[in-house]
Amino acid sequence: MLYAIISEDVDDSLALRKKTRPAHLARVAILQKQGRIIIGGPHPAIDNEDPGDAGFTGSLIIAEFESLNAAKAWADEDPYVIAGVYKKVLVKPFVKVAP
Repeated sequence: MLYAIISEDVDDSLALRKKTRPAHLARVAILQKQGRIIIGGPHPAIDNEDPGDAGFTGSLIIAEFESLNAAKAWADEDPYVIAGVYKKVLVKPFVKVAP
């Protein structure tokens, strides 16, 4: 089943996010190689794909996991969680309707 992992950054997370990004992306790449990720990316703090110093307010990943518990366990081990980039992570089942 698919699960949405919706994360919210702490305030002023940009420097910590940049420092932790390689480890975060390496972990997401594993899901990609396994063909389990549908979409993923950050939420810019401003209405621009490259928010510069404004940074990001969180992230969204939609991926396939064997269960809600497995999705939550994966999210709990994210480098952004461990480093303190995220202040809140919500994991919910997701049903793809479109496209």
